[in-house]
Amino acid sequence: MNADLLSRFHGVIPAGGVGTRLWPLSRASAPKFLHDLTGSGSTLIRATYDRLVPLAGERIMVVTGRAHRGAVVSQLPELCDEDLVLEPEPRDSAAAIGLAAAILYRRDPNIIMGSFAADQVIEPVEVFQAALSEAIHTAATGKIVTIGIHPTHPSTGFGYIRTGEPLSVPNAPTARGVVEFVEKPDEDTARKYLASGGFFWNAGMFVAPVSLMLQHLEANEPELHAGLMKIADAWDSEDRDRIMREVWPGLPKIAIDYAVAEPAAEAGDVAVIPGVFNWDDVGDFAAIGRLNKASAEEGIINLGDKEVRVYADNATGVVYSDRPRVIALVGIEDVVVVDTADALLVTTKEHAQKVKQTVEALKADGATEVL
Repeated sequence: MNADLLSRFHGVIPAGGVGTRLWPLSRASAPKFLHDLTGSGSTLIRATYDRLVPLAGERIMVVTGRAHRGAVVSQLPELCDEDLVLEPEPRDSAAAIGLAAAILYRRDPNIIMGSFAADQVIEPVEVFQAALSEAIHTAATGKIVTIGIHPTHPSTGFGYIRTGEPLSVPNAPTARGVVEFVEKPDEDTARKYLASGGFFWNAGMFVAPVSLMLQHLEANEPELHAGLMKIADAWDSEDRDRIMREVWPGLPKIAIDYAVAEPAAEAGDVAVIPGVFNWDDVGDFAAIGRLNKASAEEGIINLGDKEVRVYADNATGVVYSDRPRVIALVGIEDVVVVDTADALLVTTKEHAQKVKQTVEALKADGATEVL
């Protein structure tokens, strides 16, 4: 890659969301990106950071909740204070990614940013980096670029990207235009998408010139844009914290897809690079089974403290405990047991998606201390 072009690239890692389907392992105080869910020895946010380093070097910014500052800094000690953006409260992805874009724009209007969520699992890393290289070259032509994931099944849990014609971008042979982003479909529609071959999953990966990102944000969400620019103007000054406290709570809540990606696609300003790597957003405990294949073949995946002794007799599933105790499973398949000091979950992989409903019920009952 051209050295001048590469020097313009900055990585951005939005680290938000609780991951309610992974409760009680994932909590508001310790969301899923702070955990090692793959048995790799790296937490999800550490792995995300390491994937970006070969292309971004130290030019990486993290946007996360104020409550997670200590945990993020301990996992990413090389992250400098100016590149750690702490949200006083969640305001959705357009505010998080838009603020990163605004801060970077104030530093250098020529920056190309790449935004990648902290809680995704990607392999092989080299294939992802090749796709990112193509995305950077394509963004340099004046496009907001998404890396779309080749769908492996007719998922109703993801939005889709409808692709257009090849763009003939030098050094980005797979780049195509994007016709539109479409909402999560029903199963019949998802099957049609797969059969057509012209659709990718939308994984929320965006690579774009910060100036173009902000241009579309201003056109579609002028109030949000104005607030973010006000914060960015004070970011590298002593007024940073005061302005953040004053402006942030009043910002509109909206997803980056609605605020930028979808209207930009209608304007013909979005491109897609096919991602032919393995990708998982670790959405529930069934996903953990997929991502820990070696352990799964042995029957039980033990995510917790290695001092936890798990005995299995004709049993399979996922076990997590943060206390040194014995857990015995007998004659049960695909069980999920999550044992913490203040909450115990017992379910099966088949019902893993329903954990979110349990969290919502606990919240409605006022049991917020365990969430």
